[in-house]
Amino acid sequence: MAKKGKLTSNPSKKIFVLDTSVILYDHDAINNFHEHDVAIPIQVLEELDNFKSGNDTRNFEARSFIRLIDETARQKLISDWTPLKKANSGKFKVILNENQLAVNAEEVYGKGKIDHKILNAALSLKAEYPHKHVVLVSKDICLRLKAKALSLNAEDYETGKIKNVDELYAGKTELLDFSPEIIEAVKQQPFLAASDIGLPAKNANHFYILKNKRKSASVFYNNSLKTISAVSTNPVFKIKPKNIEQAFAIHALLDPNIKLVSIQGNAGTGKTLLALASALEQRKNFRQIYVTRPIVSLSNKDIGFLPGDAKSKTDPFMAPIWDNLRFIKEQFIGDEKMSDKIDELITTEKIAIAPLAFIRGRTLTKIFFIIDEAQNLTPHEVKTIISRAGEHTKIIFTGDIYQIDTPYLDSESNGLSYLIENAKNHPLYAHITLQKGERSELANLANELL
Repeated sequence: MAKKGKLTSNPSKKIFVLDTSVILYDHDAINNFHEHDVAIPIQVLEELDNFKSGNDTRNFEARSFIRLIDETARQKLISDWTPLKKANSGKFKVILNENQLAVNAEEVYGKGKIDHKILNAALSLKAEYPHKHVVLVSKDICLRLKAKALSLNAEDYETGKIKNVDELYAGKTELLDFSPEIIEAVKQQPFLAASDIGLPAKNANHFYILKNKRKSASVFYNNSLKTISAVSTNPVFKIKPKNIEQAFAIHALLDPNIKLVSIQGNAGTGKTLLALASALEQRKNFRQIYVTRPIVSLSNKDIGFLPGDAKSKTDPFMAPIWDNLRFIKEQFIGDEKMSDKIDELITTEKIAIAPLAFIRGRTLTKIFFIIDEAQNLTPHEVKTIISRAGEHTKIIFTGDIYQIDTPYLDSESNGLSYLIENAKNHPLYAHITLQKGERSELANLANELL
């Protein structure tokens, strides 16, 4: 039997040491290492104490983790190894780091930095359990590199990450040498049974381009009904699709049976513009249109340090949305009635444009909700947004998974990639990846060559 506060000898079990970035990404991280043991440096608790107040997602994660540890420990000392409650899980403890170290991270990298104290905590565990595989887990690449330089194993937090992101579901397939008779039938009939035309089996709502020499048809496969229907290339709110991918996106945005849509693509592919135009086209079907994006601080300056009131602080972050709305309004030059109507929608807050933090807590009932730059959200944030949806609400996520501005997220671990991979087979969901830039030839040059 193991002594109190000690681990039983089992060389196959690992000890994972988590840093603050992992906890702020997923408060339940300690329960995701199967039978292995998990340790938290005392400095992580100190940092979480600074994050516990506020309405941001990281504040929620900090509070949730603190409550989780309190519930796990109950009357026990968390400086001793404590069994985790989840079935088949290992043990948990907080590292106090009171041991003398052969290699001291603070002497190597400098004193006074929390990261270096976390490294020392992991090094002390490695010295205490020389026969065990001790691994530092962090979302911070620099911290992982520092750990490896000290011969300490380090890795990223893998839970929720998407493998083979280059093969991520694109929502569309091109089929060559398709029957010309069927291509003609698609154009003449509103619906066709997918089983009657030899369409490849699919478990998701999906778009197809059917081709045979010069003939082609663009269709949408409805997985619930097992039917296909032609995709229109007509303009929506005077915004005409410039390529078939944009037509696919508009089709998904206008379909009342699809409640969740994601649009992924490079800058200039028209993601936000199409979502806004589709929202305005359906404005009578929804109580309100919300357009939002996560605020990513510029030059390491938090929004609280910017001068002015809330609107003047957030307007620079919301500028791309206002630009798209202004572009839509310009399509109605000469139509004063519609131009005034768009202004009225804004002044009466039928269209509300605000940062995501300002919208948290609102009831999303009969709302057309557009979340721009969704690649800067964590998987938990995406889940939280969707879980708030009430009756008759439609949620749109747009973004570019290769253009991430948030620390500790990448193309594999961001919320948009997570959504695309995990929701692709749901009947209420549709996705399309836009590849062709339509902003301008100059913008395309930047995407293709630079």
